Amino acid sequence: MRIAGFFAAAGLGLGLAVSVAPLDAVAQGGLSGLQGAWLSGATDCAEIYSPSGKGASFKRPVDIFAPAFIVAGNRLRTPQATCRIKSNRPAGDRQLLVLDCANAVAGNEVRVLLATQADGTLRRYLNERDTSGTEYKRCSG
Repeated sequence: MRIAGFFAAAGLGLGLAVSVAPLDAVAQGGLSGLQGAWLSGATDCAEIYSPSGKGASFKRPVDIFAPAFIVAGNRLRTPQATCRIKSNRPAGDRQLLVLDCANAVAGNEVRVLLATQADGTLRRYLNERDTSGTEYKRCSG
């Protein structure tokens, strides 16, 4: 199974649009602009996350198809995988995160293109040619 495929199934669609804030929080603050719980779509944050000591965690039982992820330190977790953020560097008007990810079946390197938006949301792009991406909102934790 390709890692990119399981991320799509796990809902790691960190969508990003073309309108990027002039002072990109990801570029300016390293990973600080990404810290927290993120969710795509109309689902309410309370349906996916529960508060924990240092932010948020996935509610049990975990909805493995939820388009959600949590960034804490240099870790990114989806409902099905845990990733170490190996690097974060500018890629034009976006940021390229290189992740070392593992789930119950496999481990692999994953590249994620994303950008912060002026309204505080994130967008994840499938590749360099993707101009619409998928939008994620930050959930309070």
